Order: sequence, then structure tokens, then C-alpha cells
Amino acid sequence: MDRIRIVGGHPLIGSLTIGGAKNAALPLMIASLLTRETLTLHNVPRLSDVRQLLRIIGNHGVDAAIGGKRLGQSEDQGDSITLSARDIVDTTAPYELVSRMRASFWVIAPLLARMGEARVSLPGGCAIGTRPVDLLLMALEALGADIEIENGYVVARAPDGLRGGHIVFPKVTVGGTHTALMAAVLARGDTVIDGAAREPEVVDLADCLIKMGAKITGAGTSRIEVEGVGQLGGAHHTVLPDRIETGTYAMAVAMTGGDVLLEGARADLLQSALDVLAKTGTDILADDQGIRIRRQTGAIMPIDVATAPFPGFPTDLQAQFMALMTRAQGTSHIRETIFENRFMHVQELARLGAQIRLDGDTAIVEGRNRLKGAPVMATDLRASVSLVIAGLAAEGETTVHRVYHLDRGFEALEKKLARCGAEIERLSSDG
Repeated sequence: MDRIRIVGGHPLIGSLTIGGAKNAALPLMIASLLTRETLTLHNVPRLSDVRQLLRIIGNHGVDAAIGGKRLGQSEDQGDSITLSARDIVDTTAPYELVSRMRASFWVIAPLLARMGEARVSLPGGCAIGTRPVDLLLMALEALGADIEIENGYVVARAPDGLRGGHIVFPKVTVGGTHTALMAAVLARGDTVIDGAAREPEVVDLADCLIKMGAKITGAGTSRIEVEGVGQLGGAHHTVLPDRIETGTYAMAVAMTGGDVLLEGARADLLQSALDVLAKTGTDILADDQGIRIRRQTGAIMPIDVATAPFPGFPTDLQAQFMALMTRAQGTSHIRETIFENRFMHVQELARLGAQIRLDGDTAIVEGRNRLKGAPVMATDLRASVSLVIAGLAAEGETTVHRVYHLDRGFEALEKKLARCGAEIERLSSDG
């Protein structure tokens, strides 16, 4: 099993390219099931989750082709993937595929909308909370689907097709909003989604569906309206840049010191996180090239933060921010409001010398002048990258084990950091 070795203490200087957003690419790939025509996605990140989803939608009959590099294209630019679901050959998504990645459960919506039936295993994913699918199923029922749970599978039926309806989410759910959108675009009549997630990845999906012929208004607000159409066509769509990758590298620069241009990053996708980062004493400059992050002098100031749905501070940056606060000059409080079990990185940060105690949904971080390298174990995707950030600033050597979590969400992380001056390398299981 691969691991990452880091020798800390090197400031990050230079530039790196922000890739396409995994959390946008996955629902966009699933949307290919809605049409018989070809959907081509550009800037798709090269991640294990993407490869796994290609296997899952391939099981339903999607033919996928990954294009080669174009002249002048850098190695950090994502793939172009052509997806064609001319014929759906199977409406069952089996446990052995779905259990490996939670987002794959969303295939239930396009399969049901296009074929009138779907049989999908209850999902797996990171162990960061229960994340139930009840709201997703509620959305499908609001559009006329009959839902049953049979032997660990959700069986959804709408033999006469879905029909427009009023979906009211009692709390923000990105997965539920993705599901509702993909179901509603082919439903007969009009659908209103109240309490919709406002995340940029939802807007990206809606933009792509509109290119395919869907009629959607209000994406990016809490109320989305959809006028169902008889069928969708093909389209070309470019995946938006990854705001979580952007925030992760921004916090790495803030923690280690240095000056890095995050090429292709968009400030509007994570303004709340950038605002928080600026209060720590980090200089941030956004322009047409991307976002420049600089902290070369001065202490890291402690800041209190609470995670919240977009446009608030992202839960997917909570672990990275906690790593940053371990080196702050004072005490900070980090409250996690989205997932009930997302502090598993605390005990691993403590192995590096961090002083953190938990009080319910709040982590109280006492900043220290220095951290010391140690072997640590990744527990989930975002927790694993927080350990990398801490290792970059720690004295001596840090080894991060179980880095397959990192490969789910960060493409070529060690190569990008090494090009900016980090002493970091991947070690294979036999190395």
C-alpha cells in the first residue's frame, strides 16, 4: 500500500494548476445516462473515484472514451471524456460497485427518469457520518416514483414515467439536489425544488443539463424550477475548477509560508474560505490567471470558524483549516455542523504534536510554535490531506499511510507540491 514521505520546513514557492472538481465531475458523468446522444466532458480530473464511476456507468451501457493530450496542453490539465449511453443494458447498480463510492447511488435518478425503473444498492463511501439517502428517495417519491427497500437495494419504479411535483428539502442536501434535478428534467410537467443546495457543483450540473436541452432556472439559489422535456441531447461541457483543491493548497501555503499562484482557481467558488484565510494573516490576490496566496512574514492568527452549506465555510476544508490552526498564535474554535463524525483526523494531528480537544461538535485548537514529524494514518479523503499539510510544516520526517484516500480527490498532489519546493515523495508498497 502506497504512502507519502514528507520532510517539512520548506516554504512553497511557484505555481500549480487547479484541476477539475471531482464533486462536479461525478454527477456530470452520471447525467450521461439521461440521453442517447453523446456527452463530452472536458477538464475531468484523473482520480480513482472517476475511474470507479466509469466502471459503474459502464455496467449500465455507457461507452466511454478518454481523449489524448492536445497540442500545447499541460500535464496538469484534465482529461476529455466522451460518454455515450445510446442503450441502457441494465438498470441494476450492484452492491459490489456502489458500496465503494457513495456518489454512484445517484444513478438511480437518470435510470428511473429514462427507463421507468432502477434497482440500486444502498451506498458506501467515507466513514464520516451516516449521510442517509432518505431525502434523495423523498425527492423521487415527490415526482411519482414508487420506492421499496429489498435486501439492501432501493427499488424505484415509475412505469408511466415521472411527473412534475413540488420537492421541499428540510435541510440542505447536495446529493438530493443533484438527484432531484436529474429526475425532474425528463418528468412530465413542471417541478419546483425548494430548499435546494446552492453549491457551485449544483450550478455546474444545471448548466450542463441546459446545454443538453433541459429547461432549468434558479440554480445557485434555494429555489430551482424545472420544466420537463421529452428527451435530452448531447453536449460539450467543461468541469469547473475544484474549490476544495484550491482551498487545500491555499492553506498549505499559509501554513508553510511562501508565495504560490493557484492557476485556474476561481475566488467566487470559495470566497468565505478565502475571507477566513485572509484573517489569519495570509495575503490573497485573485485575478484572471487564478489566485495568488502569499504568507512570508508574521504569525498565523487564530480564527474561529463553523462549517456551513455554500456560500459558507465548506466542511470539506475543515480538516485542512484545523491543520493550519495547529500553528496559530493562540486558540481557535472549529465547529463542524454538517457531518457528525468528521474529527477523526484530530488524533493523527496529535501525533505530530498538535494540541486539540473536542467538545461536542467543536474542536478547540491551541496553536503551537512547532510540530514534529511522525508516522500518521489517513482515515478519509479530507483528513488525509490535512496530515500532508501538517507534515509540510512539521520538523523532520512525516509518513502518511493509507494514501489511497488521497487518490480519490487529489490528482498528482505530491508532484504539484514538489514543483513548488516541498520535499515530498510517494513510496510504493514495495519501496
